[in-house]
Amino acid sequence: MSTRTKIVIGGVAVGFLTLFIFPWWLTALIILGVLAVPVVGYLALDPSQRKRVRAQSRKRLNG
Repeated sequence: MSTRTKIVIGGVAVGFLTLFIFPWWLTALIILGVLAVPVVGYLALDPSQRKRVRAQSRKRLNG
């Protein structure tokens, strides 16, 4: 199992745990915040920086 898979499984487990500890709306806000941070970070990049990030991810996929 890859490291990324372990992180995803841990994140899902923490998400379910927060459902039992906090109200559902607070859990939804936490999950949305965790998803929004990388999106906002990507959108804050210049177009040339975004191009470099996309090229780097393609390079990882191919080799």
